[in-house]
Amino acid sequence: MTAGYDPFAAGPAAVGVRTVEARDKVRGRDFPCEIWYPAELSGGTHHGEVRDATVHGGPHPLVIFSHHSFGHRRKATFLAIHLASHGYVVAASDHSEIIAPELAGRSGETSAQRADRITAIVGSRVPDVRFLLDHLLAGTTGIELDQDRVALAGHSFGGWTVLAVPEVDPRARSREVPAPYLAAEDDTPVPLDGVRELFGRASAPKRMFVLRRADHQHFVDDVEGEHEALRAMSMPRSRRAGWTRSRWMGRYGWPGGRCFPCGGSSRLICATPNVTASRIAPHGPATQTGQG
Repeated sequence: MTAGYDPFAAGPAAVGVRTVEARDKVRGRDFPCEIWYPAELSGGTHHGEVRDATVHGGPHPLVIFSHHSFGHRRKATFLAIHLASHGYVVAASDHSEIIAPELAGRSGETSAQRADRITAIVGSRVPDVRFLLDHLLAGTTGIELDQDRVALAGHSFGGWTVLAVPEVDPRARSREVPAPYLAAEDDTPVPLDGVRELFGRASAPKRMFVLRRADHQHFVDDVEGEHEALRAMSMPRSRRAGWTRSRWMGRYGWPGGRCFPCGGSSRLICATPNVTASRIAPHGPATQTGQG
């Protein structure tokens, strides 16, 4: 980043947002997608997002955001709006577990049926992102994109997703920009020690940042609402904390279980299971802080 660049400050661009639907003919699924972008607006300063505003300029670098398990595409609008104000186009779709009826839980399903359903959910994640990339880079949205600057970001299970995608899709690979890991000090589903272990196994260049006094819910909109929803869950606290570890991270790639598909060797947008940033710096090479 150039001197004086503040990554926490809003960028100079107004932000537009639009909703599109993308049809995956192969899997027979319709994906609602949200797209944020730099917009042309008159009348002074605009805060937040403006629905269906005119796109400003282009081509723009693209960031795909992957939401957490059973979340939705607008779970991190704060991040999408912020990136769009700095010149990025940010796109997020609802993942298959939200839109595919066959992946929904059913009353009375057996343990084996539930395990098969979870396996199918996991198996849908990477194809979801690749399909969204195909849809956007085909030029169907009318927003001009820079196809050589593609990035991924994700939270929780979305972090696993964006770590796995570049192993099978070269469009989101980088060998130059450090892979940022963003972790929460008080995270229970994704413990900080586990993130550090994963970070230690990942190849350079990389950087890790820890949010002090933050937990797993601090990476999405409406943190207070998310905390209240978690407290209202009927499962016991110990089971609530352990379910994610055992199902998603132990079985599908967290330390103590099988490794992520990259084997800890990826140098691209390696994700923590919280939020991963991109391979693209809009103002030049990033200034590095934190662990590395």
